[in-house]
Amino acid sequence: MARLPFTVLVLAPLLAAAIPRIPIELYSPLISEKLLATSQKFTASNTVYPQWTTITPSDGKWQFFKTDTWTSGFLPASLILMYERGQICPDGSLVSQQDAATSLDQGRTWSVPLTGLETTNNVKHDVGFISFPFWEELKINPANATAANHTLAFAAYLAGRFNPTVGCTKSWDLGTPPEFQVIIDNMINIELFFIAADLLGPSNPNYSRYRFMATSHADHTMVNHIRADGSTYHVVTYDQNTGAVLKQGTAQGYSDSSTWSRGQAWGMYGFTSMYNRTGNATYLDTARRLSTWYISHLPEDNSVPFWDFNAPSTPTPPRDTSSATIAASAMLFLSQMETKAGNQTGSDLWRDHAVSLLYDTVSLGFKPQNAGWESILSNGTANNPNLNNNTGLTYGDYYFIKAGNTLLEMGLANCS
Repeated sequence: MARLPFTVLVLAPLLAAAIPRIPIELYSPLISEKLLATSQKFTASNTVYPQWTTITPSDGKWQFFKTDTWTSGFLPASLILMYERGQICPDGSLVSQQDAATSLDQGRTWSVPLTGLETTNNVKHDVGFISFPFWEELKINPANATAANHTLAFAAYLAGRFNPTVGCTKSWDLGTPPEFQVIIDNMINIELFFIAADLLGPSNPNYSRYRFMATSHADHTMVNHIRADGSTYHVVTYDQNTGAVLKQGTAQGYSDSSTWSRGQAWGMYGFTSMYNRTGNATYLDTARRLSTWYISHLPEDNSVPFWDFNAPSTPTPPRDTSSATIAASAMLFLSQMETKAGNQTGSDLWRDHAVSLLYDTVSLGFKPQNAGWESILSNGTANNPNLNNNTGLTYGDYYFIKAGNTLLEMGLANCS
């Protein structure tokens, strides 16, 4: 993969010789500045959330959407991540303590309107994404009863979308009965079941029920979404009455036989999370298979993937930095799980690929202050069939920040 000569962070001394250079842009003060500038646009009377930046003209200005949108949890979760960064580096070297405190306050402020989606919403299965800020809040304070109660309410809603015959949670309420559609993105949402189960404890009947729903969904996804070579389908349509697979295809990719790059990244992260939550080695092996396929199909000039791995090369297809940041976060997570499994060679492999991918993401899409972009990254593809590409994406920014925090937590970058 291409590695360009950007300024880099000082690495943990004992590991510096073995690790690819980490771009300092992961820890740029612009990240906090941009997030806090966006957060100041919140008003209680007009609660809207950034999702992508303008497409035409492509000037990097956030476009705002109603609360009842699947991406609304990413800004408050990103703000809380910046508070966590301040806790990792309390000396204020990467984010001042004042900005960290303000980020937490703003993250909580932006989280409040999301609580209205716990029983009635249009996001359906994506209540997992919506509840991200409450997951992050619980990392800060596991005893936070308010965050716990909201998380449990979202989990109860998601459980209502589980079909025991199909063995999965339903994604969209589309199609004609008996069609029951499940998308690869749901591998992220089902972690909500594990978080809720841990909050309830083993003595609660929903503890086993929630864990069963998550593992059942993952097991069916493993069989029906993943091809023999490790690539993935975006959408699997089941018969809700029999559980039979009616169709395997795509809604956001190039074709039913292609591999949508962000969907592949969702799968990588989701199965790594499943291994972390269960210790089931089959999930670890699945995460490896998906990650191996991903890195072996990246472009040679810059490893940020095209929006679909099988998109025609002429004209040059748009890339997706959000796929890159999700995949990089997934591989850093996988690196941690390999260490947990006693496989240091595998840990080093995924670490190196993650850092290299982040490097190319910065070289392609990091937007400095004078560029005028309100997002951290450009060159994201929200939905190319709708020509929504070359944009900033709130979830691409979230996983960029998350990757930076993970590198700090792993001791691969330090606060100076």
